Amino acid sequence: MTPAIDVAKQNNIAYQLHEFSHDSQSKSYGLEASEKLGVDEARVFKTIVVMCSNKSLAMGIIPVSSMLNMKLLAKASNSKKCIMAKKLDVERSTGYVLGGISPLGQRRALKTVIDISAKDYDTIYVSAGKRGLEIELNPNDLKMLVNGNFDSICDI
Repeated sequence: MTPAIDVAKQNNIAYQLHEFSHDSQSKSYGLEASEKLGVDEARVFKTIVVMCSNKSLAMGIIPVSSMLNMKLLAKASNSKKCIMAKKLDVERSTGYVLGGISPLGQRRALKTVIDISAKDYDTIYVSAGKRGLEIELNPNDLKMLVNGNFDSICDI
């Protein structure tokens, strides 16, 4: 059990867990999840934590097949600028290790923006809090659970 799964259970949302054998040699955790689960890359979302110009952390949730646009995320986060957060800051803030960072059940709530493309699907996949474990849920449920918003934050 992970904090992410606990949050889903406590809020009585519909979800499904998907586990796969994580390959430690894999370069992209999200693409590995898509491949091993046989799911379109556009439905598997990765969690990216950034440092905003006001020194606060924020989170972008985007398809693994896409690249985060820092300017769009900064705008959606009401910040002048965003840069990638340092690994140590990310792990301390979220309570998760890189490659297993779930948007759910983090130690501290972060400003969260989910790419608008998530609304194209009945369900999407995000990390369930450890490498090799994904949680499938409705994007609107994810939005509610992280108190986030939808916006366009990817390069097209």
